[in-house]
Amino acid sequence: MKLTLVTGLTGLILLGTIIELLRRRQLREKYGMLWLGVLVIVIPLSLFPRLLDSVAELLGVASGVSLVLFLGIVFLLLVCVHLSWEVSALEEETRTLAEDFALLRAEIDAERAARNELVSHDG
Repeated sequence: MKLTLVTGLTGLILLGTIIELLRRRQLREKYGMLWLGVLVIVIPLSLFPRLLDSVAELLGVASGVSLVLFLGIVFLLLVCVHLSWEVSALEEETRTLAEDFALLRAEIDAERAARNELVSHDG
C-alpha cells in the first residue's frame, strides 16, 4: 500500500511540475504533451496496481512489473532516438548559420577594405 501511495504522489508531483514548466514556457509543448501523456497512463496504474496486472495478463506478460520495466526501457530508448535526431538537426543548422555568418563577415571586411582604399587614394 505504501508503494502505491508513493508512486501516486510522485506522479501527481511530476504532473504539477510539467504543468508549471509549460506555463513558464521552460518546456516546449511537444515535450510537455509527451510527458503529460505518460503521466495520464502512470498515475491511474499507480493508484490501481491490479489494473496493471490485468493488462500484463492480457498481453501475456508474466507480471505487471515486467511490463512496466519493458515499456519504460522502450519509451526511454525512443526518447533517446528522438533527442539524438533533434541534436543532429540542430548541429546541421548551427553549421549552416556559422558558414553564412563567415561569408557575411568576409563580405563586410572586403567592403571596408575597399572603402579604406578609396579614402587613402583620395587623401
